[in-house]
Amino acid sequence: MVKNYFDILRAGINTTFQDQGRNNLYHIGIPFSGAMDNRNYLLSNKLVGNKLSKPVLEFAFQGPLLKYHGNKINIAITGDVNFEIKKNNNLILGECYKSFTLENGDELDIISTNKSVYGYLAIGGELELKFQWSSCSVNTKANIGSNNGKKLEDKQKIFVSKINLNHNHRFLNYVNTKIENIRIVKGTNFDYFSAQGKSDFLKNKFKVSKLSDRMGMRLEGKKIENVIDTNIKSEGLVKGVIQVPADGNPIIMLSDHGTIGGYPKIGVVISADYDKLVQLTPGSEIKFKEVDLINAETLFKLYDLETQNLISQI
Repeated sequence: MVKNYFDILRAGINTTFQDQGRNNLYHIGIPFSGAMDNRNYLLSNKLVGNKLSKPVLEFAFQGPLLKYHGNKINIAITGDVNFEIKKNNNLILGECYKSFTLENGDELDIISTNKSVYGYLAIGGELELKFQWSSCSVNTKANIGSNNGKKLEDKQKIFVSKINLNHNHRFLNYVNTKIENIRIVKGTNFDYFSAQGKSDFLKNKFKVSKLSDRMGMRLEGKKIENVIDTNIKSEGLVKGVIQVPADGNPIIMLSDHGTIGGYPKIGVVISADYDKLVQLTPGSEIKFKEVDLINAETLFKLYDLETQNLISQI
């Protein structure tokens, strides 16, 4: 029986296995984790004929260099990514949102993301991965998930236990777009901040710091003035919540965030804008715009409907 697997010749920067994450574990300190950009995660799986909930490889900035061994298999990459496929010393320039067939000995070189952070590689088949709490998603801060909760390293192997038999090529005409404003709803501690602090938060631009990862995004800019208390009793946190510590620089909690925190919460990024938020590179500028809860819910429904429409086009 042929063993189908990928040799990792170069692991890339922060390459991990991700799926839709873990539900209902906040009470024991376990966040959702899962793919940072959920839309691109879903589209990658559909392009190779996988169930939408299957694990994929998520990479940041630079992806892995992989050599494939085994029977024909389809792969697809989503995001804004530069990559190449080497077949018998011939280079094929890759295209995102299009499936490709790899054969024994082919190499896939995911060179870099382009003015974005995360990209996704879906492999057409079943990966041999360990699941923890019904998910393979890796949280490197807590060493949770497949691969012993760690990012991939050079010289590892990725085994494929079952290959999808349908090798028809699929594609989607889709371009990732930027967002002018990041929309938020008021946080539970919104009134801890002065009128000037609230105005500065909503009217000024903030720069994405280099101190950003899957756990959180630190921002730099006008200091947000707190007039009540810069520390509170630790409370539950959710993905997208914006905390403001004593230095006045906002921190946005992302997919691997801690589940409790003691900094006042000025706002929460709406779910409809989260995928685009996480793709902002260090040095990018953010401007916040307040919406009410009803509008936030409507915007999410529209974003979800658009995502489902894109999936149906593949």
